[in-house]
Parts: sequence; C-alpha cells; structure tokens
Amino acid sequence: MKKKIISTVVIASLFTTSLFVSCKKNDNNSAIPTQTAHVNMRLTDAPADYDAVYIDIQKVEVTMEGSAAIQLTPVRPGVYDILKLKNSLDTLLIRADIPAGKISQIRLILGSNNSVVVDGTTYTLNTPSAQESGLKLKLNTQLVVGGSYDMWLDFDVAKSIVATGSGKYNLKPVVTAFAAETDGRIKGYVLPGAALTTVYASNGIDTYSAIPDIDGFFVFKGLPEGTYSVTFDASVVTYTDITITNINVKYGSITDVGTTILK
Repeated sequence: MKKKIISTVVIASLFTTSLFVSCKKNDNNSAIPTQTAHVNMRLTDAPADYDAVYIDIQKVEVTMEGSAAIQLTPVRPGVYDILKLKNSLDTLLIRADIPAGKISQIRLILGSNNSVVVDGTTYTLNTPSAQESGLKLKLNTQLVVGGSYDMWLDFDVAKSIVATGSGKYNLKPVVTAFAAETDGRIKGYVLPGAALTTVYASNGIDTYSAIPDIDGFFVFKGLPEGTYSVTFDASVVTYTDITITNINVKYGSITDVGTTILK
C-alpha cells in the first residue's frame, strides 16, 4: 500500500528577535504603529533514517492578506540539525509582532549550507529553487489585534531528501505549517524497541508517520480533526504489526493511545 506521508512530531528552546513593522501617519505627521499580534513560530521535524540533517534557515517571509510581505529574521539565523526536533521537541524560530489580519502565505528561505550525514559521512545537499525564491507554505490563520499565537513549521525530512546516486543528495523541502488552533495530537508508546517500529496515523485521506524515541514514545502533532487508525509497523519481521482503529482527534486536545506491545 502506498502512503501519502505528512509527518508530524515536535522540540522547544527559547531565543529572542525583533521585527520592524509598518507605520502610518496621521494629520500631524506623527507615526502611528500598525496594530499588531504576537507570533511565536517554531521549527519541528518528522524524523528519518539519517545520522543528522543540517538545514540553513536564513529568513521567514510572512504575507498578510491584502498586504505586502514582511521578512522576519530567525532568532538564530543559520544551520539547524532538524533531526533533533522530534516527538514533542521543537525550537523557537521566530518571535515577533506582526500586523494583525489573516496570514495568506509563509515563505521559508534557505541558505546554501545544507547537508546530510549518512553512516558517518557528510554529503552536501543541493538546494536549487528553495534558496532563491523561498518555500511557500499555506497557513490561513486569522490574527486579532493584541493576540498571541503559537505556530509550527513541520519539516518532513524523509520526503525532503532525495538520493540521486553516486553519493549525491538533493534537498526538495516538504514543510507543512499549523497553528495551536489547528493542532490535533495523538501520543503513546510502542514496545519493544528491538522491533524498530514506525508508527502511522491515517484518517482515510492522509497518512502521517512518526519514529518513536528510544523509550518507545511517539507523538503526532498538527493533525486535522477526525477519526484515525494507528498502525504499528515493525521493521523486524519476527514481530507482528498492530492497528488500532476509531481514534478520535479534536483540536486543542491530546488523544493518548497508551502503550502498545508488539509480539
């Protein structure tokens, strides 16, 4: 069975940044700040079978509906090892006040210092289009004046790195964006670790994937509301796969499926 995979998993640490916002002038030519909302934008990752994946993030560009794009500088511009950002781990990418309104588009603009480590060897990731024009993401979130919002950019490593042969790799970033208001979650544990299990969550339209931590913990974030089945797919053939059905996901809540033991 082919799966359309949109992985979700998450990390958190704190940094700071600032943003210049547009101003308008009144009849006395004094500047009046544009009404704003506060945004915390975090970077997270769906894990993949590499030693490390280093992504060079230089800018994030936000376009509000009916307005010009705003360029935001990350709290720490440069290289992130995004494989460290999984299963409830994320890192703060942007902290800024931006004009209130509806976000119509986000662009993630990468630099050229991108690489992947495979079996201890580092390979440069060729990144043609994303460096020049930025990776376009849809969010469609309404920001009210004075509000504070948490958002995530979820980097799907497994789908973003393409092996071309002869030890060469291309980076074709696959990233999804979601906000706390559109964040459904499933969490749990799967044992034993020796089964080398990948966990899939499917709502009948899309299939999401997660690789558990060493203790068996996994979490899916940014899931749309709906009813899901969760499949525990063991890589070691001596273990039998298990599927749990009729799992309900609601925005703003975490559905705990407990501990699953493969035999």
